[in-house]
Amino acid sequence: MATPHINAEVGDFGKTVLMPGDPLRSRFIAETYLEDAKLVNNVRGVQGYTGTYKGVKVSVMASGMGIPSIGIYSHELFNFFGVENIIRVGSTGAISPDVKIRDIVIAQGACTNSEYQSQFLIPGHFAPIADYKLLSEAVKASENLGARYHVGNALSSDVFYNADPTFNDKWARMGVLCVEMEAAALYMNAAYAGKRALGIFTVSDSLVTGEATTAEERQNSFTQMMEVALEVAVAMEK
Repeated sequence: MATPHINAEVGDFGKTVLMPGDPLRSRFIAETYLEDAKLVNNVRGVQGYTGTYKGVKVSVMASGMGIPSIGIYSHELFNFFGVENIIRVGSTGAISPDVKIRDIVIAQGACTNSEYQSQFLIPGHFAPIADYKLLSEAVKASENLGARYHVGNALSSDVFYNADPTFNDKWARMGVLCVEMEAAALYMNAAYAGKRALGIFTVSDSLVTGEATTAEERQNSFTQMMEVALEVAVAMEK
C-alpha cells in the first residue's frame, strides 16, 4: 500500500529500519552491510532498501532533514508498513566539552524547540525519550565494538542557523550533549503509535572547539555508529 511519500507494499520493510537523514548514507549502509539489498522506495530520491544483516531482515531509509521531514517518514513507516523499531543514525554537533569529534551519542532524551507536540493536544510538555530496550542494546553493542560513546540528552532544533549566538550555551548549561534536528519528532511519533525509537549519532563537528568533519566523511565514514545500530536490529529479533 503506497503512501504519498513511500511507494512500497506492506512487507517490503523489516521490523527495524535504520534512518539516516542523507539518502546517500542510506545507500552506503545498504551496499556496505546488507546482503541482497533491494531498493524498495525512491520517491523524491529518498532511498529505502531492505536486505539482511546476520540473517535478520533489516531496512534502511533516509528521512531528509528536519523534524517535519522525519515526522512524515516515521509516521508512515510506523502506521502503514508494520515497522516496529526506527533507529535514527545521523550526525550531530557537540555542545558539551566532554563530547569529542567522532564520538557516538546515544540519545536517552530529545529536547526540542519545535512545536511538533502541539498536534497531540497534550495539556503540558511531553518529554520525548528513547525506548529503553533499544537504548540498552545500543549500549551493549557500543561496549562490544569498543566505541567511545555517551548516553544523555540531545537537542532537536528547528533552526540550523540560529540568530541567537547563545542558543546552544543555554542548552549545554542544562547538560544537553549535542544538537541535531530530528530525534524529538521520531520519539513522539513512536510514543503515539506504541512503537520503539532511538537516536544514535556520530559527532561530526564540535560547536565548542570548532573541529569539523567533511561532507564526504559524514556520508561514508561513520561506520561504527552504523554497526551499533545494525547489532541492535539483530538483538531485537532475539
